Amino acid sequence: MLSQRVKAALIFVPLVLILIYLGSWPFNLFVLLVLGLAAFEYARLFSQMDYHPSFLVILVGLILFVLQRWIFHGQYLGVLLTLIILLSAIAVLIEHERGGRDSAIHFSLILAGILYLGWVGSALIPLRAMPYGRGWMLTALPSVWLADSGAYSIGRRFGKSKMTPRTSPGKTWAGYVGALVTGTISGLLLVWLWRSVDFLPPQTPLWQGAAMGFVLSALTPIGDLLISLFKRSAGVKDTGNLIPGHGGALDRIDTWIWAALLGYYLVLAFQVIG
Repeated sequence: MLSQRVKAALIFVPLVLILIYLGSWPFNLFVLLVLGLAAFEYARLFSQMDYHPSFLVILVGLILFVLQRWIFHGQYLGVLLTLIILLSAIAVLIEHERGGRDSAIHFSLILAGILYLGWVGSALIPLRAMPYGRGWMLTALPSVWLADSGAYSIGRRFGKSKMTPRTSPGKTWAGYVGALVTGTISGLLLVWLWRSVDFLPPQTPLWQGAAMGFVLSALTPIGDLLISLFKRSAGVKDTGNLIPGHGGALDRIDTWIWAALLGYYLVLAFQVIG
């Protein structure tokens, strides 16, 4: 029986692949929509812990980050961060004056939500927008998807030693090794494939695909574990019910957004190395 994450990937992948292929405003609007749903689920998760960070402020901050990368191409980051901190401070001060009892904690939760979903999440936009971004996006995300499938298959067969028994008991060290191997091979093969159809330059070294697959397979589980920590703290199984039986938007993009951010910086590093 396939894992819920793999089943959800089979539903989302065709739509996501089409939008990645199209790029431009259809892809960017899709990113904004999914991140907005994830922000709602983030605020709701903490409300189940009896904290109530403002979804509206998180959403506004998230939209500003998306616009900063979409329209202003990453410029004015200092101005944006200043504006977001001021907006968050004003919101919790007003809340406190109205009788809010956890306003100081809400300040931290609002900023964390904006930075996590706004900064990390909106990295999907510059990765797709960079030269040959279609090919790099179609290397980064599928490498993570395939690594996740490898982790499930190998972990189920050989996994005995738990990797994070308190946060995510189903994860094993054998599964993690399986993810590294699967992700590395997948990255290499994807670069080879995209070179052949001009999604990437024909001279792109295969080692860059292997390096991307390895790094993303090694680090993106942190995103999954962080959301698992939130869910475990809130006492819930899923962040939402976007797809019945398969969880919410935050469940689905927990590794995707890290794959985009790390993938973006890896491509920049590849360009420097040559």
